[in-house]
Order: sequence, then structure tokens, then C-alpha cells
Amino acid sequence: MNQPNKMAGRIDYGIVLTLMLLCIISLVSIYSAQLTNQQYDANFVIKQAVWYVVCTFAIVVMMQLDYERLTKWAYYFYALGIFMLLFVLLFGKEVKGAKSWIIIPFLGSIQPSEIVKVIMIIVLAKVIMDHNKKFKMHSVKSDFWLLAKFALVLVLPLALIMLQPDLGTALVFIAIVSGMILVSGISWKIIVPIYGSIAAVGTAAIWMVINHQSWLVALGFKPYQFERITTWINPETDPQGGGYQVLRAMTAIGSGQISGNGAGYNAISIPENHNDFIFTVIGGDYGFIGASILLALYFLLIYQIIRVALDINVPFYSYICTGVVMMIMFHVLENVGMNIGLLPITGIPLPFVSYGGSALLGNMMAIGLILSIRFNYQKSMFTNREQKTA
Repeated sequence: MNQPNKMAGRIDYGIVLTLMLLCIISLVSIYSAQLTNQQYDANFVIKQAVWYVVCTFAIVVMMQLDYERLTKWAYYFYALGIFMLLFVLLFGKEVKGAKSWIIIPFLGSIQPSEIVKVIMIIVLAKVIMDHNKKFKMHSVKSDFWLLAKFALVLVLPLALIMLQPDLGTALVFIAIVSGMILVSGISWKIIVPIYGSIAAVGTAAIWMVINHQSWLVALGFKPYQFERITTWINPETDPQGGGYQVLRAMTAIGSGQISGNGAGYNAISIPENHNDFIFTVIGGDYGFIGASILLALYFLLIYQIIRVALDINVPFYSYICTGVVMMIMFHVLENVGMNIGLLPITGIPLPFVSYGGSALLGNMMAIGLILSIRFNYQKSMFTNREQKTA
């Protein structure tokens, strides 16, 4: 077998094809969004296409990170991520009240926290791997020690992100960590009480926002901080304010019914419909059928990532796959959920489809990690086979 054929066999074309389909959906949807909304003068279709080209090179770079490089450089990546988060706080550009952006010549604005998501997946996978190598037999003490390591690694980047402030990204970090804890080997006797307690606290907080905001004000919270919860529970209470976006989004999606109104349907204009609310464009233009096809592509992508983890069966790679699955899944569930009124609005974009260079870069880097797993694992297999036959 010649070298080009060997390299071709190491590429996961199923994932590549899924990304290409999501790219097409993204460009078509953004074009349709701009037809219905004159909020901005820029041509976001061209910008998104350019970002897809840039991110393709990012995937190629990520594919060069084999097992040895990932495990050896994990903490260097972590230091780089902390540096970027500090840099954006000191010198970043403030957009809509959040200091989350830095300006890169020729590329425009970059949100470092999107890149740090991928870095955290690598670092947490390294933490789990090292811990499990040291503690072959798990115990209550070793499991709590692993949880402490998670907290130590997470606390600084999470604090820096909350200082921006960027609640949406912080929630993604928590989702990634939660998923990786589940596959880390920690006993369910520890996981269930912890997760149950978190769910109970969250439920109690929502109950107090609805019924006893004065209690939370006494604890130091501000009344305006409750708006997202109250408008989520009952957006009709403020149809021209906090509830405006979600009411318009649900109306736009509902107007599509089964087969949609067709591309460029302009009866319902929604602010930011090329970005966080791109799902309203898909639902309105292509209806339940179009939205279902998009969601099926996401489920296919997640299945393909899980398939990589099962095929390779290397713990470190399995942890990385888990982190990437949790990142993509949380983005999809939260974005679609906030568009149809099931979840509060958090400003989380729809992966690979919403306009946004930073979000696309972070997601494509994550997919680059998955492609790297298949690519470099097959490479090591070919190398070992050639050495045995030499």
C-alpha cells in the first residue's frame, strides 16, 4: 500500500461529510436570515465561508496532535488558555457588556474562551488518565481526590470567564466537566448525591426567583438578574422587553409548520437571527422536516464521535470524545431549547450553523481532535505493522 492510500484510510470521511452538510446548511440559513433582517450591512455569508476555510486549516493542525503530543503538552495548553483569558480581561474589546473579545488583524474579533473549551477537554482527559494510572483501584478517598483535581483545574478559567462576564460559556464548561466525571470511574455512590444536590439547589433557586425574589435580594442578588428566569417561565409578562425575543422566535418556528414557508420568508423578522437564533430561520423556512433533518445530522455527528471512542478503546481518547460530545450536545440542546422556549436565553450559538468565527473555530478544533484520534491511531498501527514485517 502506498503512502497516499494509507493517509486516505486514516481519515474519518463520515465525520467530514457531516461537517460539509452542516456547512451548507449554515451558509444557506445565514443567507436567508439576511434576506429577512436588515439589522446589519455586512455580508455574513461570505464571512462565514471564509471562517470555514480558516477553520479547515485549524482541523489540519489539530490532526497533527497525536497521543504523545496531547499528553505531553496538555498543561502547556492549559497555561496558554489562562494567558488568553487574562489577556482578554486586560486588553479585550467589550461587546454588549461583556469583555470577551480580542481583535486579531485580518480575522477580526476572536473570543478566546471558545478555544479554551477545547483546551479544557484535553487537560481534563490528562487529569483523569494520570489519576487512574496512579490509583488502579478506586476508593472513596481517591474518587474525592479526583473531584478535587477537577475543581483545581476548573476554578481559575471558570472564574476568569465569569469576570468577563460570560454565563453561557461557563455553563458549557460545567457541562463538559459533568460529562467527563461520569466516565472518569468515580463511584455512582458519590456522583448521584452530588448531582442530586446540584439539581435540588437549582430547582430551589428557580422557585425563589418565581415566588420569593426578596430572599435572593437579601443574599446580594440584583433584581435585574432574575429577568431571564421570569421571562423564560412566562415571556408574555413582558412581550416588548425580556420576552420579545423568545415570543418572536416561537412564532417564527411555528409559522413553518410541517414543510416550511420556503427560503427567505420575511413575515417575521427576529434580531440576531443569523447568530443565536438561526434555528428560527430553519424552522420557519423548512418547517418541522427541515429542523428534524438538522437535528438528525447532530445526532449522527455525536454517534460518529462515540463510534470513534468505541473503535479506538484508549481511555485518554475516550475521555476526549466524551468532552467533545458534551460540548456539542449542550450547545445544541441549549440553543434549540431557548429558541422554542423550553430553556432560558443564554447566548449560546448553534454549532457549525450559527454565524460566528470564534464559535466555529472552537467547534472545528474539537472535531479536529476527533479526526486526530482516528488519524494518528491508524498511523501508529501502520508503523507497528511495518516494523514487524521489516
